[in-house]
Amino acid sequence: MTRSTATAAADERQVQVATGRVALEGDLSIPPHPRAVVLFAHGSGSSRFSARNKRVAEQLRERGFATLLMDLLTPNEESLDAHTGEYRFDIGRLAERLVGATEWLGADAATSKLPVAIFGASTGGGAALVAAAEIPGQIAAVVSRGGRPDLAGEALTRVRAPTLLIVGGKDETVLELNREALALLRTTARLEVIPGATHLFEEPGALDEVARHAAAWIDTYAARAT
Repeated sequence: MTRSTATAAADERQVQVATGRVALEGDLSIPPHPRAVVLFAHGSGSSRFSARNKRVAEQLRERGFATLLMDLLTPNEESLDAHTGEYRFDIGRLAERLVGATEWLGADAATSKLPVAIFGASTGGGAALVAAAEIPGQIAAVVSRGGRPDLAGEALTRVRAPTLLIVGGKDETVLELNREALALLRTTARLEVIPGATHLFEEPGALDEVARHAAAWIDTYAARAT
């Protein structure tokens, strides 16, 4: 799939995503004629300003996908988590907020008719899979980058959204965890290994490969959801 050649600028706005008892900050970007919207779930100790997720999101928008990068913790929770790590592995809390964000996208006029995919990184990968298990009819696809699908626990067997697990070839521990999780998934699923890449995909071209695989996967299954 080639990148979109459209020159029109994306519609970009800061949003507050109401989910449960909290409102979380987010950045919503919608290119002309989007085919789907991709909800990003960042990893532990990160936020919607994650440089790696922002880079992947930019490439997805160039390929015709809307993106929502949002904080999964409130400012107070982030401050506490920075010192204690209390919330970054609270997969249930993170997944609940992804479910709320999916519902928010379904109610927003600009995105209500678009299929929703979730792109999770690190612990966000586990949260994305739990969220997909909770609302199986609302998630068109899941992509996990260097994720911890093992943290989804028994929810792995309930995921119905087609799932792509992307792991760096040199990220040996996480690669093994992903292989074990892949065996538990009962849906269309694939493990894509990026040769030479480490956990953060800092090697030249590694994130570009992540974006390419993610876009192809989401494009395939969002079209079917539509």
